[in-house]
This record gives sequence, structure tokens and C-alpha cells, in this order.
Amino acid sequence: MPMVADLAVLFGRGLIALLFLAGAVQKTVDPEPAMLLLADRGLPPGLIWPALLFNAVAGISLLAGWAVRPVSVLLALYCMGTSGFHFIPSDPWQMSIFVKNWAIAGGCLVLAAQGPGRYVLGRAG
Repeated sequence: MPMVADLAVLFGRGLIALLFLAGAVQKTVDPEPAMLLLADRGLPPGLIWPALLFNAVAGISLLAGWAVRPVSVLLALYCMGTSGFHFIPSDPWQMSIFVKNWAIAGGCLVLAAQGPGRYVLGRAG
């Protein structure tokens, strides 16, 4: 793979990772909105904690380039599943988030197919 492509994979991995790491931070700092969203859908609000842990571990894994293929598949499934929380056709903002979740899932599937690229923490280039 040419160096430019490896840098693109690294940068893309980093951007996707930052999204999930920011989600983990957001859930840590202010868990109440996500807990209310879960409760409104009839789910246990405590599901916020495994979601927070998954977001953090998956984000770190993508940043480091570790287990990128399986983590990316899991992230794609996570995005597809959580998109249901935003499927509110009467609310354009929520529909935008719904579509973005599917787009992120697509990016994760491309990353799952592509793999981590050359730049992986703990492995010589």
C-alpha cells in the first residue's frame, strides 16, 4: 500500500476513534441524557456503563491499530443498533443523526475490510 494510503487509513482510523472516545467521555461527564434515552425506550438505564466501556475500549483499539477488523465490525453493528434511537421521522435533527450512524457503520465496515494499515502501535512500520 502506498504511504499516502497508509496515512489515509491512519487518519481515518483516528477520526472514527475520536468519535467513540468522545462518546465515552460524554457518557462519563453527563450520563443522564443517555440514561433517559434508554429508559424512554424501555431499556435499563444501567446499559450506559457497558456502552461507555465499549466506546472507550473500541476507540483506543482503533487509535492503536489493535484488533481493527473485529472491533470495526462490532462498531458497525453498534452504530446500526443505536441508530434506532434516532429514527424519529418527524424530527429532522434526529433523522440526520440516524443517517450519520449508518454512514459511520459504513466507514467501520470499510475499515474492517481494509485493516489497520501500516501504522500500528507496537509494530515497526
